[in-house]
Amino acid sequence: MHKLETLGWKDGLEVEKEKAARVITVQKNSYRISDGEMDYLAHLSGKFLNEASSPLDFPAVGDWVEVQKLPEENKAVIKRIVPRTSQFVRQAAGERTDPQIVAANIDIVFIVNSLNHDLNARRIERYILLAYESGATPIVLLTKKDQVTEEEVRKAIATVSEVAIGVDILTISSLTGDGLDELETYLSSGKTGALLGSSGVGKSTLINSLLGYEVQETKEIREDDSRGRHTTTHREMFMLPNGAMIIDTPGMREIQMWDGETAIEQTFQDVEVFASECKFTDCKHKTEPGCRIREAIETGELTEKRFRSFIKLQREIAYEKRKQDQKAKLEEKSKWKKISKYQKNIQKHNVK
Repeated sequence: MHKLETLGWKDGLEVEKEKAARVITVQKNSYRISDGEMDYLAHLSGKFLNEASSPLDFPAVGDWVEVQKLPEENKAVIKRIVPRTSQFVRQAAGERTDPQIVAANIDIVFIVNSLNHDLNARRIERYILLAYESGATPIVLLTKKDQVTEEEVRKAIATVSEVAIGVDILTISSLTGDGLDELETYLSSGKTGALLGSSGVGKSTLINSLLGYEVQETKEIREDDSRGRHTTTHREMFMLPNGAMIIDTPGMREIQMWDGETAIEQTFQDVEVFASECKFTDCKHKTEPGCRIREAIETGELTEKRFRSFIKLQREIAYEKRKQDQKAKLEEKSKWKKISKYQKNIQKHNVK
């Protein structure tokens, strides 16, 4: 086995093996990478920095990169990112219209939520949409099974099942080990998974359980609202004993859309099927005769909340798309304005 295969190397990646490495940790402008034999502290080349124009152009945890290694110094220079097979992207927090890449080249997105009163079906719905958009397989992971009754587990599964159409749902306890064997069947050797969810849902505790030793700091959740305190402060990939990899990420309370046009049909398969059965192809699902959506809501086949969420996410994706298009237009206008100013300065200089 080549040393890179211990990091999930797949044939077909567009880089020479001797120049390849995988990004293990990202902390601001600092990168820790590995070639399966040695870890390096890496920085971006000047050419890389000059050519990067978007946050998506910068390395993320899970990325394969082409590097120049300086083994005697345990350092490396990142020359370029190898084309990704998948990338989980969300709208960055704040007012700016920018994407934030959470993890790259992942096979499975584990959407983690605890089995307490912080269970949020609408947030899970958003994660599923972005997971499908990323190119990875979504799996819902409900943690802290030891803290609730069997009846509460059944109710939680029923609630999540309404939004996780066609998505596997696992219930686990990192403390007792219940469900971990089933979880590990999804993480076979060479596979890469990413844990995504809010703070306090048990991601760090799960990492420690899968590794068999404590590597991630954990904190107790607040008793008054079951919400967690931030523990993980950066994204990091860990190698599991069975040869799989798992990426831990900081808690995300808000999960804003960046894209989702291609995945919304897959996420809302149930709504799409009902819509296709409407009498009129341009049905607005309001008062039109023969509307299958309204009929499904009345008969209980579809909940009003589920349909409203579908409409809301459609509008949000369209809104984000308009903002992105407007930003691109403004940036293009600014670029040509600078070029024009530069050309005028050159002409003035030549005249003199």
